[in-house]
Amino acid sequence: MSLLSLASIPCAVIPILCFLWFMWWLDRYDREPIWLFLGVFLWGAVGAVGLALFGSSLASIPVDILAPPGTAQSLGMTFVAPLVEEPAKAIVLLLVARSRHFDNVTDGFVYGAAAGLGFGMSENILYFMRVAAEGDPLAWAATVTIRTLYSALMHAGATSLVGAALGIAKFRRGAVRPLLLAAGFAGAMGMHALWNGLLSLASDGAGMLGALNFALFPLEFAALVAIFQLCLLFEHRVIRRELEDEAARGTLPEAHVRMLSAYLLRWRRGWLPKGVDHDEYVRQTTTLALRKSQLATGKDSEFYEREIAELRTGIARVLAAGGVQS
Repeated sequence: MSLLSLASIPCAVIPILCFLWFMWWLDRYDREPIWLFLGVFLWGAVGAVGLALFGSSLASIPVDILAPPGTAQSLGMTFVAPLVEEPAKAIVLLLVARSRHFDNVTDGFVYGAAAGLGFGMSENILYFMRVAAEGDPLAWAATVTIRTLYSALMHAGATSLVGAALGIAKFRRGAVRPLLLAAGFAGAMGMHALWNGLLSLASDGAGMLGALNFALFPLEFAALVAIFQLCLLFEHRVIRRELEDEAARGTLPEAHVRMLSAYLLRWRRGWLPKGVDHDEYVRQTTTLALRKSQLATGKDSEFYEREIAELRTGIARVLAAGGVQS
């Protein structure tokens, strides 16, 4: 095995794991259980890849029969791949969205990105090994750079749109739910098709379109990051509003609301007595705020009312351990 082949696996895996950790860290107010987050990532890396390979093989048959070889390849890359790969990656999100851990739009972004990064990592391993076998170090280095910084992040960004749509739809009723899901898939497939289509045209000689693709994708990704930050801002406001209400009813001290609703302030020293379990207190108060917001949607009211009562009892117990009176 050549040196390039040996380097292909760590070059495919390590950057993606760094992106994965960063995505998990960004969901700073209510981070997802690591076991579930990694499970979604592994689905993208293994299950989604296998399903996509099978689906692409079937979907490509009529295209290969009806179109000339060069055209069939372009059509497969531009249309067949997005139509097959995006549902393959997103199937796991439909299951995770039923979990109580899946609370809102930010969770949808995070889980969607995890599935997309898993898929991108496995694709990268295949591409890096294939180019390494050709023995051209410059071509290999270019493939590693482009697929790590563009293709893998495209997969993460596209599937995060489906996750975000699920996050919005979870607490909606009626016909709007399938419409939101359809919009999420349309956005994911459109983003994927645009990237692949411009690459395909560039490989056919339209070099300017390749340059446009490399300039356009960072703008798309920046827009997704901006939307995610707006979702985090909304989450901050929800936590603050609901905890202000809880402080008014005596569940926690009013002075704690500002600390609990701001990520950086949460980690300052000295605002909680030593006897109070900081991590447990932050977890329970954050969950309480989110559950109250979800209760307001009118869905699964009995479950949320029961959990809210349990969380209030738990918060009182944690505060009492430190001698804190609300």
